[in-house]
Amino acid sequence: MPKSSNFEMSRRNLLLGTATSVALGAVWRKAYAQGSADNAARAPVVASEAPSLGQVSIRVNGVQHDLAVDTRMTLLDALREHLHLTGTKKGCDHGQCGACTVIVDGRRINSCLTLAVMHQGDDVTTIEGLGTPEHMHPMQAAFVEYDGYQCGYCTSGQICSAVAVLDEVKSGIPSHVTDDLNADPQLTNIELRERMSGNICRCGAYSNIAEAIAEVAGRPT
Repeated sequence: MPKSSNFEMSRRNLLLGTATSVALGAVWRKAYAQGSADNAARAPVVASEAPSLGQVSIRVNGVQHDLAVDTRMTLLDALREHLHLTGTKKGCDHGQCGACTVIVDGRRINSCLTLAVMHQGDDVTTIEGLGTPEHMHPMQAAFVEYDGYQCGYCTSGQICSAVAVLDEVKSGIPSHVTDDLNADPQLTNIELRERMSGNICRCGAYSNIAEAIAEVAGRPT
């Protein structure tokens, strides 16, 4: 029998190697499929049940409301989605812009940073509760008079914050720039701007806003 040439040996080896590769590939595919099935079986199951609801009784703009809300819902979303008080705006939704400012039990807060169910029995005032177009709150009237807004998106938060700022000063609550913590704070320009610094106006109407607040500060409410 004649000896095989090098070419014939190489061809035979190639065919043998190809067959081996195909067999190994089949083994690996089977193992991979089995591993994927095992991982799927171990994967956490996403709950499909309804969200947990909580009951909260809250007074908003002088009206009592008994709400059933998702326990994860913010006060901002409860005001907008349940009570349809859309004057309170959702800006950054991270407590950095102040567009969602409302007054709770006399103190201003960012309503996007607090859960609705945390306010059982609280008294909330939104921009709708301060005044109406026919009977505006002095702060609302001053914002109109001094053109304290441009696009208007931040205005409701600015006004709620401004109303609370004047109450803070009257109550003797100091700010970060108050010189004498033992003396009654004075609403100087720097005090006013510091206290309102949490409310951002992307249009840049800060000077007009400051003038409107200063006007109300000197006017009896």
